[in-house]
Formats: sequence, structure tokens, C-alpha cells
Amino acid sequence: MKKGILVVLGVLFFAPAVFADGWGVGVKLGAGANDPKTIKNIYDNSGATSSEKDENPVFGGVEALYEWDLNDETNKIGVKIGIDAYGENEVEIKSPVYWDVTESTTAVPVTVYYKRDNGIKNWSFYGGAGATYIYSELESKGFVNDKTHKDKCFPHVALGAEYRFTQLFALGLDARYNFSAKVKKDGGVLSDRTGFGAAITGRFYF
Repeated sequence: MKKGILVVLGVLFFAPAVFADGWGVGVKLGAGANDPKTIKNIYDNSGATSSEKDENPVFGGVEALYEWDLNDETNKIGVKIGIDAYGENEVEIKSPVYWDVTESTTAVPVTVYYKRDNGIKNWSFYGGAGATYIYSELESKGFVNDKTHKDKCFPHVALGAEYRFTQLFALGLDARYNFSAKVKKDGGVLSDRTGFGAAITGRFYF
């Protein structure tokens, strides 16, 4: 998994410098669907006299994209790949026994899209679909010491708009809906990102 992430990061940061026509890179910050059932079940059924639960729907990420012109420079077909790191979900049981359970998730979405590019000082719009690879890990410390993980691929659809300030920079608003993004192992739910997510994305075009 770590080697795969390093390879994708290499593509994200070095490929645009090599192929300078039609490429772009972006940095995004957003929030999305988040239903950590295992974390909730531990919290609700622990019987603890002192405990804390933290559900974190925020994610940050990077992306790289390439766009091809169709009949003119206004209509384009694009492909983008990204890495999204979600905030951790955590439950901490402090008494009568100490037990800390943390869920962390990373996603790699790939999207093919159509874009109506209206140029500089204008809004442009896009819509598309693709697939996401997701990796979730659940780590338990204290009362139970264990670590388990699972990955999955699922489809998504995406819509977005961006305002092009200059030839180089645009600021985008992106929305994505994930289908069947529940990651399960041995009857337990490691994470569930099924549903809508949205992000603000700064993009640099080359």
C-alpha cells in the first residue's frame, strides 16, 4: 500500500513537469459521508464511566489531471487521479479500563469527465464518473491490542465548477457521490464513506 501511494505521488508531482500541455495539479480540502459503525458500537455498548468519541468527516488531498480538447478549446474530456486522506475516527474509553480504537482511511479516486471550459475570468463546469480505491485500518490499544485492515473498490459520480482567475490558477467547488463504499471485514465495519462529499480545490494548470 505504501509503495503504491509513493508511485501515485510521483505521478502527481513530476508528470506535469514532463508533459507540460493539458496538465494540471490540485490541492483540496473537504468533508464527506462518514459512518464509523464499529467506533459507535464500542462507544454505545462499553458501559464506560468516562469515554470520548470523535467522528471526523474532513479530508484533504492532492490530484493530477489531464484534459484533451474536442472540437474546440471549450469542450474537453479529462481524466484525474487523486489521493484523499480522511480524518481519523476515534473512541477512547478511560474507565473502568483503558481502551483506544482508531480508524484511519485513505482513498484514491480516478474520474473521467466532460468539461465545458469558458476560459479565464469565467466559471467552467464538469461532470463525470469513475472508481475509487479505498483502504481502511482499525487499530485497537489497551483493553484489546489489535490491528486490522481491508481495501475495496467502488464507483462514484462527480460534478463540479471552477472559476479560472488566470491561465495558471483556478478555484473549484467539487461534489462526489460514493456508491457502496462500506469496508467490512469479519462481520465488522471498518469504515463507511457511502454518500456525498464536497471539497474546495485549488488547481494549477500547465
